[in-house]
Amino acid sequence: MPQRSPTTPLGKDFLDLVRAIVAGDAGKAARLVDNAPTLIHARSAVGATRQGAEPYFFEAIAHYMYGGDTALHMAAAGFKREIAQALIDRGADCSAKNRRGAEPLHYAADSNIWNPAAQAATIDCLIRAGANPNALDKSGVSALHRSVRTRCAAAVEALLAGGAEPRGRNKSGSTPLHLAVQNTGRGNSGTPRATEQQRLIIELLSLLLPTYSRLRWRLGLTTNDFQD
Repeated sequence: MPQRSPTTPLGKDFLDLVRAIVAGDAGKAARLVDNAPTLIHARSAVGATRQGAEPYFFEAIAHYMYGGDTALHMAAAGFKREIAQALIDRGADCSAKNRRGAEPLHYAADSNIWNPAAQAATIDCLIRAGANPNALDKSGVSALHRSVRTRCAAAVEALLAGGAEPRGRNKSGSTPLHLAVQNTGRGNSGTPRATEQQRLIIELLSLLLPTYSRLRWRLGLTTNDFQD
């Protein structure tokens, strides 16, 4: 049974561990945890808020740290599969939730940096270790919703292969396919890469949703009709 994670302020040891993870320094991260095993289960008591976010932004992984985040959250956010596995091997909890209800898998599904292979490998690592591919945050959002919205087909494919539910709805009632065919409103929307990723995501989801595929065929629509 996973150990309950104590919250901790941004003490030097915890911050050093987070910085080592973000930098991809697997050796240093392992040494820090081995010297202070409680860091494995520690959760930050502080993090980004609407009133103050900048101090908790890690540029190298283009991700904020929020209250309740663990070291595994940050490894997942940076797609650091090797470090994530090392943390899991030492007892890190794949189901730990931050103050917004997000688990490490939610962070691994965010394509804030572009490295599809590393992202898919991190997602696979977490699911194999027991992460629930259908866990919802406090907004009713799954990792699949996130990966679709941030437009990474490799992440979508990895989540679907790991058991993610393609028909799941968030609190707004949107399924992953709804998000796939809509403009995401993100900064890179409309770029050639985003458009191609959108096309691939729609194809992946269509394979699992035959009713939608038949409707699209009857209407004579192609993926070119749904673009950011």
